[in-house]
Amino acid sequence: MKSSDEDNLAKWLLSAGEDSSPAVLFRDQVLTYGGLRAQVEALAGMFLARGFQKGERIGLYCDNVPFFVVVYLATIHAGLCSVPFPPGTDQKMFRVIIEAAGMRCALVQQKYVRHAREWAADLAVELLPENSVAEMPAAPGGGAPALEFPRIDPEVDLAVLSFTSGSTGAPKAVMVTHRNIQCNTGDIILYMRLTSEDRAMLVLPLSYCFGASILHTHLRTGGSVVLCSSFMFPEKVLGEMETRGCTGFAGVPSTYQILLRKTSLAQRRFPALRWLQQAGGKLPAPVIAELAAAQPDVKLFVMYGQTEATARLSYLEPGMLASKLGSIGRGLASTRLEVLKEDGTPVEPGSDEVGEIVASGPNVTRGYWRSQEETARFFRNGKLHTGDLARVDRDGFLYIVDRARDFIKSMGNRISPQEVEETISTHRDVLHVAVVGVPDELFGEAIAAFVVPRANGRLDEDRLKAYCNERLPNHKVPQCVYIVDSLPTNNFGKVLKEELRKLAARVPRT
Repeated sequence: MKSSDEDNLAKWLLSAGEDSSPAVLFRDQVLTYGGLRAQVEALAGMFLARGFQKGERIGLYCDNVPFFVVVYLATIHAGLCSVPFPPGTDQKMFRVIIEAAGMRCALVQQKYVRHAREWAADLAVELLPENSVAEMPAAPGGGAPALEFPRIDPEVDLAVLSFTSGSTGAPKAVMVTHRNIQCNTGDIILYMRLTSEDRAMLVLPLSYCFGASILHTHLRTGGSVVLCSSFMFPEKVLGEMETRGCTGFAGVPSTYQILLRKTSLAQRRFPALRWLQQAGGKLPAPVIAELAAAQPDVKLFVMYGQTEATARLSYLEPGMLASKLGSIGRGLASTRLEVLKEDGTPVEPGSDEVGEIVASGPNVTRGYWRSQEETARFFRNGKLHTGDLARVDRDGFLYIVDRARDFIKSMGNRISPQEVEETISTHRDVLHVAVVGVPDELFGEAIAAFVVPRANGRLDEDRLKAYCNERLPNHKVPQCVYIVDSLPTNNFGKVLKEELRKLAARVPRT
């Protein structure tokens, strides 16, 4: 029996766009919906003709280019499971992903073929270079039309193995089903009010759940995405946004800090731009306010999510940004969010009680691939225990306090690094900041702040400590401050706090 279009995620995503309408734009390339559908159908047929069986994992080693979109959708369309490699994949990560996923085939962008072949020399995996795939006809040919596509059970069958960022340890592969993505995509479209007129500038990696969600939502509505394979020259990205008539832009905290500090974002106006999305970590409240002021005519959506929940869990309506500054909003239409204390009871709204955010709904994934122990730890009774601590105001809006494992215990006090980071980020000469706890004989844990100054900024350790002394109680003032050129981040732009703890152990304190 063939899968229905509603069950098959790839066909569902591609069902709205007009044949002649642009779906993907990259440099001088324009891939229309008609062309994209034809290429996806042809490649999916090739997978089946080569004998791949439903559920097999297919690797995808590729930047943000049209080849990624075609391979990703074709893999899913054929009833296979796409396994994207994160940007910056090295030999160790390459091996980890291939072996963990149990894949026997990976499609590789031409620029990565040479070293991928070297890395795969002793691995039982077939590499299909981009050039060999590009030689296929633009429409199904040969025996492809006679092939029977497998029936998809959207509740059970995996569309993607999405490797987490690994900011706190070894990366884990999240099992994402067809229905997970359909549900989350529909909810995001609903609150973003996306239409076929929307066109997003996509600088986030497509291998990252946030980047993938931008692709999903715009394809589903018949809109388009402009792919950017590098954010090395952010001013050029802004220029292309204006030239292409982009209606939207999405970024993580580091993305917006770069745009605010290193580009002309606040001085530019984009006639077509109507929304900005921010997720992938907490942007300090003062920076959110600065971003909103930089583009006053553009709606800013502050959102919260996890890979384990497909992409999004909550959002804050732009109209409530001023009154609920610092909030991640409330759950999506299909998502239930609870904030539970250690005894499992909900926190009291409007109080100072803090609990863990626990999520349930059809966007919550099935857990971690071949890791029953980790799945049992975070997925219990059909609910995702996020590890994020929050409080709830009287109106039911959530405010993240911090990650449970990031709290600093100093001199008997439990301190949120996020609160200290927000204070330091208000200094006009600060570009980035991250705060961690480091072992200390006197304090138990000392507060260590790593600060990246703005260009031409006048910062030193004593000035920053004095700045904090004026704004924070004594027990929350950093004992040590490090002025650094940059913060270590993973491939998705999240700060690697464990690396900072290791650095603090090697560097003398001030």
